[in-house]
Amino acid sequence: MDTTKSSETKRKRVLEGEVVSDKMQKTVVVKVTRRFKHPLLGKTVQKSKKYKVHDEQGTAHVGDWVEIAESRPLSKTKHMVLSRIIRQAD
Repeated sequence: MDTTKSSETKRKRVLEGEVVSDKMQKTVVVKVTRRFKHPLLGKTVQKSKKYKVHDEQGTAHVGDWVEIAESRPLSKTKHMVLSRIIRQAD
């Protein structure tokens, strides 16, 4: 039995969210909202989380809807990269 990581490929997370800040150089803050059913109450609940995302060209701006992917750690708090811009803000 081979237990090395080379035989299996690790799947990277891909998320969608809205850009809420683009004030840093080569970094945007993306808010990802997820919906789920509360285990006890059965009510639909929304939770959101903000991710710092690497944007090399600086193409994403506030209000854009983007797709982000997991990557190696780029800094203390940045471990996602911008995959593509799904919809630009008006």
